[in-house]
Amino acid sequence: MTVISVDKDLDHLTLTLIADFSAPVERVWQLWADPRQLERWWGPPTYPATVEQHDLSPGGDVGYFMTSPEGERHRGWWRVTSVDSPTSLEFTDGFADQEGKPIPDQPTTNMRVRLTERADGTRMEMRSTFDSREQMEELVNMGMVEGLREAVGQIDGILAG
Repeated sequence: MTVISVDKDLDHLTLTLIADFSAPVERVWQLWADPRQLERWWGPPTYPATVEQHDLSPGGDVGYFMTSPEGERHRGWWRVTSVDSPTSLEFTDGFADQEGKPIPDQPTTNMRVRLTERADGTRMEMRSTFDSREQMEELVNMGMVEGLREAVGQIDGILAG
């Protein structure tokens, strides 16, 4: 398992996942930069993602949906705020309606991704920051921690293939 830790910090309103991979930083970056690779791991195994729009530049948008085991589509979006290829990415992540438009009354998170070189590969840190304790608790109760752990847990298989 590549996930080293998942830390919920209610005082600082953050959720931080750390994972290590036996691949160089540039290869791990492609998991974010290539929409076909991103959709192979962004959703948990039972909710695979389909990326419909992918502009990984500051101000760019990423639009996707996850398909439930029953065939229901749950849409989401990113608004990219910062990119420093191949080591960092920041974006706001939120829920979308069936047309892919952000749902204003649904919670969003700000995610910061950092890739750092290690002697045996790459460490990926994904830090989600929430606007309020209530928002964080709502998303955690929706299964965000388990979903993120399962999603990132698929990456080793992608890197090996």
